[in-house]
Amino acid sequence: MAAPELPVVLVVEDEPAQREVLAYNLEAEGFRVARAENGEEALLLIEEETPDLIVLDWMLPSVSGIEVCRQVKSKSDTRGIPIIMLSARSEEVDRVRGLETGADDYVVKPYSIVELMARIRAQLRRVRPAAVGGTLEFGDIRLDAESHRVYRAGEVLKLGPTEFRLLATFMEKPGRVWSREQLLDRVWGRDIYVDTRTVDVHIGRLRKALCRHGGEDPVRTVRGAGYALG
Repeated sequence: MAAPELPVVLVVEDEPAQREVLAYNLEAEGFRVARAENGEEALLLIEEETPDLIVLDWMLPSVSGIEVCRQVKSKSDTRGIPIIMLSARSEEVDRVRGLETGADDYVVKPYSIVELMARIRAQLRRVRPAAVGGTLEFGDIRLDAESHRVYRAGEVLKLGPTEFRLLATFMEKPGRVWSREQLLDRVWGRDIYVDTRTVDVHIGRLRKALCRHGGEDPVRTVRGAGYALG
């Protein structure tokens, strides 16, 4: 099983060969990949998986890529997911339509896989910086994902791998309240069973590590909802 902290990229492409080429290259880059061959399947997967990024073909059977994009961007819980639209339509009016519908980037077919991978990484740096080797800061806390180190007020903190992933999740979206179930999906992954009480145990360990050298506890408990940073 891939490390649960890795970003999930949903590839929506009705051409099997193109879909598998994209999936192969994404997996080679270390991403987890979900696949959909039409718009209806894509919308169901988006609801179930909540991917970190969507690579979306314009021309799809049943529900078009444009309509999938419109629906994703119209919902508060999914509008933040970056969408890279793929299309053979190269006219300016088509690019404008795709971007105005909510796509974050627009790539014309045929495209360079190397360039597309670079565009995907650029979008993921914006929404999942810790997962692609970025550095995150919140107050006096700094998380360096590339070196896998965490500092608070200049002091190095010793965190276990689970606590590191928890902190990275919090620091990518400060202020957001995460339920225990959402943290289980993001930090432990969907493929294994972990009791929700395990989240509380690791939150306790994270809090202890963060406050080891002094300072206030930055992790907030939201009664009946979950946890948030700040």
